[in-house]
Amino acid sequence: MRWTGQSRAVFERQYLTDSFYLYHSFSVIVAQPLSFTLCFGAQCEIRSMTTDSTSTNSNEHNIIAGVDRAHGRSSMQKGAFFLIHSISFAICVYVVFGRDIVLLGRWFGQGWQVVDPFRAKIVLGVTALYVVRHGITLFYLLQRRVTWSEAIGLGFFMMLFEVGLCLFAAGLTHRVMVPLGGLDYVSIALVLIGSYLNTYSEMQRKWWKNKTENKGKCYTEGLFRLSMHINYFGDCILFTGWCILTATLWTLIFPILMASMFVLYHIPRLDSYLEERYGDEFREYKERTKKFIPFIY
Repeated sequence: MRWTGQSRAVFERQYLTDSFYLYHSFSVIVAQPLSFTLCFGAQCEIRSMTTDSTSTNSNEHNIIAGVDRAHGRSSMQKGAFFLIHSISFAICVYVVFGRDIVLLGRWFGQGWQVVDPFRAKIVLGVTALYVVRHGITLFYLLQRRVTWSEAIGLGFFMMLFEVGLCLFAAGLTHRVMVPLGGLDYVSIALVLIGSYLNTYSEMQRKWWKNKTENKGKCYTEGLFRLSMHINYFGDCILFTGWCILTATLWTLIFPILMASMFVLYHIPRLDSYLEERYGDEFREYKERTKKFIPFIY
């Protein structure tokens, strides 16, 4: 597979981003109420990226480290994205602590009530951690532009996902208090470890890439010694722990689909690009390092 200058630019703009965005783009497909609208928005963004790169050849020199300088830093879009996420968190707080949750349920024809407040507070804490991580990703780690379709579409999907998990944790489905057990403590550990693996590995890479002597080199140090895609693995175990904490096991479909998307679709395409870009340096790294799960695969 040969990569032209244009196709490489398109790939960098589409894929050099935190795994957080890949997961939510894929999750849109399984969110029935919003699947068509949000999937269309994501497709529009990809089309616009392709159009920009193929129709404006002179703009390629403006793409530096994944940032489209010709289109600015998209500060307003990122700000709107984070604002929607903050509103989502505020609704989650209302779900967990608000006394009018019964009235909210009636709007949807449901008899909602918080029957498991402690578990709901734990899941709310995980949501708060994720909001902080999202802010770090948007305003510090993420170097590419964010479109309005992504900011609004994925922002509202995140709201649906996070509020939904808080409702499940509060007792929406099991309707009885589920005492914390050993599995819940393991889940909390998964959330913390997954957050560390994803965010800190990205920070390590950013700090290393910011050094002048490392420009154009393949990053293989830090947590990426454990796995070629340790950041993706981190998000998978984070979401596994998050879903288990709701005591609604069918929600595990989300991290399962997420891991499948990484392994079967995203990672092969990304590895193909990296091998073309870095050559023998990447092939040697690939031979000595596990692809996804440290020490296993």
